[in-house]
Amino acid sequence: MSSPVFRFDNTYARELSGAYALWQPAAVPAPRLVWLNRPLAVELELDANALASAQGLSILAGNTVPAGAQPLAQAYAGHQFGGFSPQLGDGRALLLGEVIDTQGKRRDIAFKGSGRTPFSRGGDGKAALGPVLREVLIGEAMHALGIPTTRVLAAVATGESVQRELLLPGAILTRVAASHLRVGTFQYFAARKDHDLLRRVADYAIARHDPALVGQPDRYLRFLQAVSERQAALIACWMGVGFIHGVMNTDNMTLSGETIDYGPCAFMEAYDPTTVFSSIDLQGRYAYGNQPGIAQWNLARLAETLLPLIDSDSDRAIAQATEVVQGFAQRFEMHRLGVFRAKLGLLGEGLGLDVACAVDGTQSGTPDHGTADDQLLIDDFLSILEEYKLDFTLAFRALLPAAVGDASGLRRQLGTNATALDGWLERWLARVAIGNSNAKSDTTRLEIMRHANPAYIARNYQVEAALSAAVNTGDLAPFERLLAVLQHPFDERIEDAEFERPASIEETAGYRTYCGT
Repeated sequence: MSSPVFRFDNTYARELSGAYALWQPAAVPAPRLVWLNRPLAVELELDANALASAQGLSILAGNTVPAGAQPLAQAYAGHQFGGFSPQLGDGRALLLGEVIDTQGKRRDIAFKGSGRTPFSRGGDGKAALGPVLREVLIGEAMHALGIPTTRVLAAVATGESVQRELLLPGAILTRVAASHLRVGTFQYFAARKDHDLLRRVADYAIARHDPALVGQPDRYLRFLQAVSERQAALIACWMGVGFIHGVMNTDNMTLSGETIDYGPCAFMEAYDPTTVFSSIDLQGRYAYGNQPGIAQWNLARLAETLLPLIDSDSDRAIAQATEVVQGFAQRFEMHRLGVFRAKLGLLGEGLGLDVACAVDGTQSGTPDHGTADDQLLIDDFLSILEEYKLDFTLAFRALLPAAVGDASGLRRQLGTNATALDGWLERWLARVAIGNSNAKSDTTRLEIMRHANPAYIARNYQVEAALSAAVNTGDLAPFERLLAVLQHPFDERIEDAEFERPASIEETAGYRTYCGT
């Protein structure tokens, strides 16, 4: 049957034979469209009405393979919680093909939960409805926050049950990504010492994500630098909204700089750098405050795979790659400085509307004369949040009125400890005044702060309530209401005031997320 909507290309299948296994999705008994991302469909130049039709549903459920698709399971390895697994791969995912979006960018279209593959390692290859809808909520929240992310095009209930801790309704999602290439992709071929295929994968990744480097003699080293820059920017954005990925294994670190895999993830409420939500992260390896260091560690693993391509002289290759990896910390700190300067409204030299978190890796890396003072101001505010267990999102949002003279909201959050803020407020307002020559400067500052400090995040208890209603009673209204709020995170609305409310510290401390899909 011909597809009414997809115009697939298949460069991965065509150019990287040996890097995948051709495979077919498993048929499901009673598919039902649960959610369709119509704006994303338009962005991908797809016919949303055709996707929502019976024929489109059959495609999105995996029951019909559309014309032009070449379903395949990608091969990759990965370090999981520090231990290396030489073969992981798409155990429950299939890449259908690629489309070109309205901006001329190539995007992967892939299934998740489409059944067993040769890489399933004993799993059933299926997905449950709750985790699929979680990926919708968190992915769309991240997108609305301006943070690079994979997104869900559609969620389909399959009409079958999957066995997890309990018997749960099954589902399949269609995921859209700049690509599904990851650090683990390179590790797979490096572990097998297949340097020919490693080079082909590297050249493919360069052509796809850094085309200006194609054919350059130093392209592999510069590619490593580009990945480092994208990841430094991405992690800074995560830190700026209190996002905790929860499972930063090397197979979950994309080369495109997009966030991928919304399994055991959550947004921090009360500020604490040691916060962990993943049920399987018993040692806190992927805690909020550890994420920059883990990203650098993952980057080192990528660098190891690229050594034979960077230089035939191993000593030179190691020296050059080490310089890039060691430089990650400075690049991250510059991106973090830009993110948190925007959150605090610290305008000045080289700072403007481009420092908020729709990052593209082009932010200047040259510190200005106020860098050290600004970093101290940022860190001191975070110390106050940590000491008094303030809600990360609400505290930063309260800086907007405080910047124009009304700190009452922030003081109320501190309660009887409000005087602890006095010294910091005096320093911050003095810094805010720098370069603030007229009303236009005030307007610019507040606009930057508003887009750096969301009013609404995907709070854990609200996500769980929405998913529980959808899974246990079939009521999608709470899910749809929460999604609508998260898609517009920066504008406070009286009717959505309940979505600003944090959970109690005790409730948050006991919250856990799982690799449920």
